[in-house]
Amino acid sequence: MLTFEELLSRASDPTLQELVGRKVVRLLAKLQEDLAHPDRLREVLQDLRAPSELLLNRDSRAELASLLPPSQARDLATALDLPGDDPFRELSSVSIRRGSERARRLLEFFYVQDESPPVRDAPTSTTVTVGHGLFPHQRNAARQVLSLLEAEPQRALLHMPTGSGKTRTAMNAICELMNRSEPFLAVWLAHSEELCEQAVEEFSSAWQSLGNRDVPVARWWGDHELDAMSMRDGLLVAGLPKAYASVKRDFRQLGQLSGQVGLVVMDEAHQAIAPSYQLVLDLLSQAGSPAPLLGLSATPGRTWNDVDEDQKLADFFYRRKVTLRVGGYDNPVDYLVDEGYLAAAQFESLHSKIGVELTQTDYDNLADGLDLPARVLEQLADDEKRNLLIVNRAEQITRTTARLIIFAATVEHAVVLAAVLRSRGLWARAVTGKTPSSERAQSIGEFRDDSPEPRVLVNYGVLTTGFDAPATGAAIIARPTASLVLYSQMVGRAIRGPRAGGNARAVIATVVDPGLEGFASPSDAFENWEDVWETAR
Repeated sequence: MLTFEELLSRASDPTLQELVGRKVVRLLAKLQEDLAHPDRLREVLQDLRAPSELLLNRDSRAELASLLPPSQARDLATALDLPGDDPFRELSSVSIRRGSERARRLLEFFYVQDESPPVRDAPTSTTVTVGHGLFPHQRNAARQVLSLLEAEPQRALLHMPTGSGKTRTAMNAICELMNRSEPFLAVWLAHSEELCEQAVEEFSSAWQSLGNRDVPVARWWGDHELDAMSMRDGLLVAGLPKAYASVKRDFRQLGQLSGQVGLVVMDEAHQAIAPSYQLVLDLLSQAGSPAPLLGLSATPGRTWNDVDEDQKLADFFYRRKVTLRVGGYDNPVDYLVDEGYLAAAQFESLHSKIGVELTQTDYDNLADGLDLPARVLEQLADDEKRNLLIVNRAEQITRTTARLIIFAATVEHAVVLAAVLRSRGLWARAVTGKTPSSERAQSIGEFRDDSPEPRVLVNYGVLTTGFDAPATGAAIIARPTASLVLYSQMVGRAIRGPRAGGNARAVIATVVDPGLEGFASPSDAFENWEDVWETAR
């Protein structure tokens, strides 16, 4: 039998290019010509993709199976209990699940071990045992929140800059309300799994120090299911997509909580007036006995230039907004930087030569103001000169900064950039919505650890919110956007200050493409919507 290395040695240049990815190969050749040589491509391939991944992935397995002598192809098909007279076709078409008996036999045939770590799913329900202090500006905000929630119409939005501790402040207020009443059920709503798990962890830490009894924490997102009848005390953390799907299917499941809820919290509350999410909020906070509603946001608006849309959000919260205020400072972001809660950000522009023009139709079709047309993002992602600009700046940044996040323009863009950076000797991983959850968790965990090795996460679509890696000291924003909200969220991933476990300084490099809008600093973003909330209608 052939070992995996012997099998790979039989691969021709076209096969190697297919396995590595032709876009990656072209970019490698631009950076360093000999990297595209077959011998170097074999090294690059083995560094980018583990043997087990290549064998278990159906597309790459099809390429590798074609390299087998006919007799060994038949032997492998027999070992895997594959029917049929054409072993090459069967080996190329069969789906093999990682961890299955068939996967074990496939890897053993080539003397390969499965490098993936065992996946341990978080339990649906855990008990937090009674045993988190707040900074002065957070304590003041928490007091104001409690005051507004106790008075009609019992609705408020907590507006604090990214990185200043919105979640911790809100959890402190929740603990206070739980201590006052027993039982007391709080429901925390968030749109991503990362935000949901962050809420569970933050509440667990807070309640251990502040709580007066043992309470359950329940997860309701992903594969976790809701036991509505048992929820009367504690915290339910729910994913908005899961909650909305439940309401569409049968509103009675969520309706069982109506009248039992003491507080509803909406994370990233600028999305609260989206019709799907508003349906969930109304059912939880208005059906049965009305419940107070608290929204959290660093950007209390949905757009940067649509006043009517932003006024709808302000009206939804009855223009009752708790904003971080600090004596002696016109803008609280400046205070947070001076005191070390946020990093002093160095903003720089990477000027791309590719020109993009948006039509009026393009602007009209922006989805919720969060994205540019797909064709524009794909055009930018495919531009080799633009990608070289990103790769070169990333290499420069990692010489002085240990943790860098790159926000890519598309899923494929993230994969290509990570592959090229890895081939250049850097630790780099792509994290997108298509990345398997176990692989995503492993990459994020390695990025967060305290290794002195420079590490780069190339992300598309999943790390703008709910991602906590305070040591991140730089971001390259290679994804243009017409949304000040989204831009602020991307910047926020890299500006944690030393008093919050981060860095004194941060680098924010934004790729500037001719014809596309750009945004400024978090200080400007923080005050962008003030006139909307203060204007009476």
